[in-house]
Amino acid sequence: MPKMMINLRKLGILLVLTVVLLLGTTLFALSYADVGLTDIVGEGEVSRVVPDLSTVPESVVEDATALARELFGDYQDKYNDFVSQLLATYVEARDKDFVVIFNSGGWGWNLPESSPGWRSILSGIKSELESLGYRPLLLNYRRTTQSLRSVVDELAEVVRAYPSKARNLARQVEFLTSHIPDLKVIVAGESNGTIFSDSVMRMLRDNPRVYSIQTGTPFWHKNRALERTLVVNNNGIVPDSFSRGDIPKMLWASLKALFGLSSDEEDPGRILRYMRAPGHDYRWHYPGVYSQITDFLEKNFGSGRERY
Repeated sequence: MPKMMINLRKLGILLVLTVVLLLGTTLFALSYADVGLTDIVGEGEVSRVVPDLSTVPESVVEDATALARELFGDYQDKYNDFVSQLLATYVEARDKDFVVIFNSGGWGWNLPESSPGWRSILSGIKSELESLGYRPLLLNYRRTTQSLRSVVDELAEVVRAYPSKARNLARQVEFLTSHIPDLKVIVAGESNGTIFSDSVMRMLRDNPRVYSIQTGTPFWHKNRALERTLVVNNNGIVPDSFSRGDIPKMLWASLKALFGLSSDEEDPGRILRYMRAPGHDYRWHYPGVYSQITDFLEKNFGSGRERY
């Protein structure tokens, strides 16, 4: 009996330490916020591509610094990074009609080059907008950096539908549309990036110049901002097992791949690189992808042909 009591006491201590560790990790994550990195697709970080900000109007600079102070307060490094990125994005976008901002799945640090499907979709969207007479700018938004602290922060954010990270991007989009007349923005996302994009759209639901295109929504998330939003959860070839929550199919596909019984070409869909998810794969040439996106662009922006 005494030995059992000692074991129970040890178990209790272990449980308390686990709870304390989890609470500490959560508080640690909540006290930390990534600025987010904005890249011009195919070129690199926007603040490095556009180093000269001397042509930015003083009123725009003042608004950018005020927004950075509101979001990051006394974190001087984050404040400086945010201002330089926001103003560089403004410089690139001010002579454009559209800004398309892509948010990757997974941990949120990938570039389109690491997502062949969305690299082709971004190219297709760009071509369609240009055929409608518009001048688009393609951006990639990395909401997470590759560090342990950022991963913990991402986990804390995704379970709450990105309250802080989505706000940061939403305020940047709001800044661009308020300072660039007639500019339209498409917030795009894949997989976990659709949860992020949906949160951004909910925050910008009253801004009629912001739209969204999303593919492969995780099965546990229900999109809430559907106005001006296209959600594609079927590529037109294979049903998306991840969006449908078909866990047995995902496990079976992963086991077959583990034992070399299937090739990459058979089940190209992935979750966090290693987990197979048949159908969780979206590319421009897939019938369920290009047809829905082109219809969405034509329906909302088809009058663009008359502009030039």
